[in-house]
Amino acid sequence: MIERYSRPEMAKLWTEAARYARWLEVELAVCDVLAERGVIPPKAVETIRRKADFDPARVAEIEREVRHDVIAFLTNVAENVGPDSRYVHFGMTSSDVLDTALALQIRDAGRVLQEGVARVEAALVARAREHRHTPTVGRTHGVHGEPTTFGLKLLVFAQEMGRNRVRLDRALAEAAVGKISGAVGTFAHLEPAVEEAVCARLGIGFEPAATQVVQRDRHAQLLSTLALVASSLDKFAVEFRHLARTEVREVEEEFGRGQKGSSAMPHKRNPWRFENVSGLARVMRGYAVAGLENLALWHERDMSNSSVERIVLPDACTLLDFLLQRFAGLVEGLVVFPERMRRNLELTGGLVYSGTLLLELARKGLTREDAYALVQGHAMEIWRQAAEEPVAPDALLTRVLADGEISKVLSREEIERAFSLEVALRHVDAIFARALGEDS
Repeated sequence: MIERYSRPEMAKLWTEAARYARWLEVELAVCDVLAERGVIPPKAVETIRRKADFDPARVAEIEREVRHDVIAFLTNVAENVGPDSRYVHFGMTSSDVLDTALALQIRDAGRVLQEGVARVEAALVARAREHRHTPTVGRTHGVHGEPTTFGLKLLVFAQEMGRNRVRLDRALAEAAVGKISGAVGTFAHLEPAVEEAVCARLGIGFEPAATQVVQRDRHAQLLSTLALVASSLDKFAVEFRHLARTEVREVEEEFGRGQKGSSAMPHKRNPWRFENVSGLARVMRGYAVAGLENLALWHERDMSNSSVERIVLPDACTLLDFLLQRFAGLVEGLVVFPERMRRNLELTGGLVYSGTLLLELARKGLTREDAYALVQGHAMEIWRQAAEEPVAPDALLTRVLADGEISKVLSREEIERAFSLEVALRHVDAIFARALGEDS
């Protein structure tokens, strides 16, 4: 991943040196377990642990000749260890070290991602509570529907991030598994108990039945989950981008001192970081496709997955880490305009209460068709007027109160109650209580 979209905390986990360090960690863990089981001499393991080291430049030099990265690495380690290096990689195949080390990288990267998901979820919950009772208009098809609150919008997003947190935990557990079962997964040279002991020592799971590799449905699930998390951020960002449009202007990104929004238009304050989130989520979805393509390998394995994973796993983890931290910061610093929300809610003169009025008329005995016709007649006139000039917030209420047919069915008090914002939003606290486990 390019530096612009990388954070050091994540990027350092995927460097070549970090990769080799995990390879060595796996090799040493196998040596320890084999020594404990009497397979190799404990003194040899002492020497191996004391002397084992690698130099990425030297590994690259050897690889140019042997054209095999694991052999190049082992050759470099042997140069440092000496004769006892014959016990390094004992009974193993390349994928034993590659896949098990990859599981360690996935586990460590996963911890960083889990922190990012938790930060986004916490930011959304905090802002949702802050704006629990900030009324705004709910839109369907981009058109005003009925009243809601800005806090409820954010609560829905927070709940989705909570589900993503659970999905990520599950996907990481599925993918962070190793194998030490040999060239075709038959444990031809080492006992299954060795694999279990090594993976337990390393703090990861193990593949109960493997071929030469850990099965790639695990990694596909992880990449799909990462893409799903990014797509949720995209979904949230799209909402904020719409709300930041000039005609709406209910929120805006925090605008820093000295910041400039356009090279040509000095007035501009663009939601460019939310747009950035949406754009990068498209890249994340591509990684998921690559992961799915990696499932179909020939027989006990081929190498068609290897080159793909060298790119998509580091990049997907690094990019999602960036997206999570960026989005969390955007939510934490989001500028909200409650008064503008209220003005937009009232923009159509009370049309947002038409559904409640319809139900009140039906409740009092009118057929739904007759009630609909009565309310729609007034609503369409207000709709037309509002397109041409500002209308009063109570424009529809005024027309309805003057309608003799409606007044025969509903009292003034019943009509006014149908136009009550408090009534429309009376269950907001109950929704928060149900979603967050609070006392209502």
